[in-house]
Amino acid sequence: MPYFYLDKYYLILVVPAIILSLVAQMLVKKTYSKWSRVRNSRNITGAMAAQRVLSYYGINNVQIGQSSGKLSDHYDPRSNIIRLSPEVYSGSSIAAVGIACHEAGHAAQHAENYLPIKIRNKILPIANLGSSFGVMLAVIGYFLGFGILVDIGIVLFASVVAFQLITLPVEFNASRRAVNVISETQLLLSEEQSGAKKVLTAAAMTYVASLLVSVASLLRLILRFNNRRR
Repeated sequence: MPYFYLDKYYLILVVPAIILSLVAQMLVKKTYSKWSRVRNSRNITGAMAAQRVLSYYGINNVQIGQSSGKLSDHYDPRSNIIRLSPEVYSGSSIAAVGIACHEAGHAAQHAENYLPIKIRNKILPIANLGSSFGVMLAVIGYFLGFGILVDIGIVLFASVVAFQLITLPVEFNASRRAVNVISETQLLLSEEQSGAKKVLTAAAMTYVASLLVSVASLLRLILRFNNRRR
């Protein structure tokens, strides 16, 4: 089974996508590192910025708390809590404000029943199965000659791609909401807004890169197994 990973499709499709993903991650770290060292002139913390977004959308049932770890920021819709990492929660950097507003943007999406969120939640259970068992089933079916098992595995893995695809508008929309609120409420000065936007744009590119890796892996599975059946 190890030699399953050493084929031309992996080298042609997957490896370049992985390299692109690594570059995107490096870009995020570099951009975040730069703007996390620049304090905003209004001395607004991430927690204050997130609250400003919630107030902008008239949301009063979402709490803001701290999470552990670096860049562990997320919105938990089950408990209605925006969890911000310590450096974002109490930090007053431009990066902290941008990230906090982004997470609050997710809370706004849930409050408004944003359609892509609802679609993503429907796909999530199947995507979890696909992430855990899709490739494994396809590989087992491939070596045992069970075509139906290969097809099931590919369909399950395709659900992962579908989940990542629908995640893109969710993430881009949350960032767009964040930038709009920052601009309209003057949370940051105009020259500082550019920095926050760069942080959010770099973070969004990691989702694009991850999608490309999954698409490349899916195409590789399809091409590899179709050749086997000929």
